[in-house]
Amino acid sequence: MPAPDHTSPAVNGFLNLYKPSGITSMDALRRVKRSTGIRRKIGHAGTLDPLAQGVLPICFGQATRLMEQVVAGRKRYLMTVCLGAVSPTYDAEGAITPVADPAGIDLDTVRRALEPFTGVIEQTPPMYSALKVDGKRLYDLARAGREVERKSRQVAIYAITVNALDLPLLSVTVDCGQGTYLRSLAHDLGQALGCGGYVTELTRTRVGGFDAANGITPDGLESAGADWQRLVYPVDWALRELPPLSLGAAQARAVRNGQPVKVGDGSDGDGRPIAGGEQRRAYDEHDAFLALLEWQAELRQWQPARVFNCPEPSPYAGRYDG
Repeated sequence: MPAPDHTSPAVNGFLNLYKPSGITSMDALRRVKRSTGIRRKIGHAGTLDPLAQGVLPICFGQATRLMEQVVAGRKRYLMTVCLGAVSPTYDAEGAITPVADPAGIDLDTVRRALEPFTGVIEQTPPMYSALKVDGKRLYDLARAGREVERKSRQVAIYAITVNALDLPLLSVTVDCGQGTYLRSLAHDLGQALGCGGYVTELTRTRVGGFDAANGITPDGLESAGADWQRLVYPVDWALRELPPLSLGAAQARAVRNGQPVKVGDGSDGDGRPIAGGEQRRAYDEHDAFLALLEWQAELRQWQPARVFNCPEPSPYAGRYDG
């Protein structure tokens, strides 16, 4: 287990951690801290319930400035729902209460029941969640035997695919946006089917560009030893779907000072006008990742949204000068 080395260069970037089930996201982060020796400027993007496993991006150094952007990215889950019963936690960790035999439910019935749950929908957070009401976590109130009113909120569910129905178990893949409670979805689906339902298995297979197939477990990270930094992706890797923008020395100095710059003629590489609010990842004359820029259409200039201090040249730098 490496000790903190305060003389080594700062680590900037992302670790695609695969959190196992049975531990909290904070437990997983503590294991990363122990394995890497890094204690400061480190955090996880998004939270997974102890029951859940899967992608939990870890941010180091300058990458922590993109945490909100990663959390806001599109997510994919593989979820198994047990039909015929309910749980106060909406998952297998709570006391299971039978409701109704789901024997008569078929695939067509499930698909019809799922239709209202796609799109922008209203969803009520479960009592067993980390959401705060009057300064207190809902799960703390629930464990104390209290149930409080929770305001519904809008979430985006882009698609729900039925993988298999082997009663009482239902397997689905869910593509969704930030803030979606998969346990609430399972519970609400069970209510719609009239038999009840709760989550038995939940795997987050994707967060933005982070995929479970390329994830490293806490055990794998520990086994990497002193070579663990080879597993870290550069800061701009998380933004690689955005087009690159190359700046000259004077432009780079202006951006480092938070000043807007005029680059290009307001069109992209294909001649399409750039819409206001569009973003680009910007690089200095040495291909070091410099900033996340946002186009101001009326002023025809790029405004720094985030400025970074990443001195090393990036393999994701591009030569488009926009």
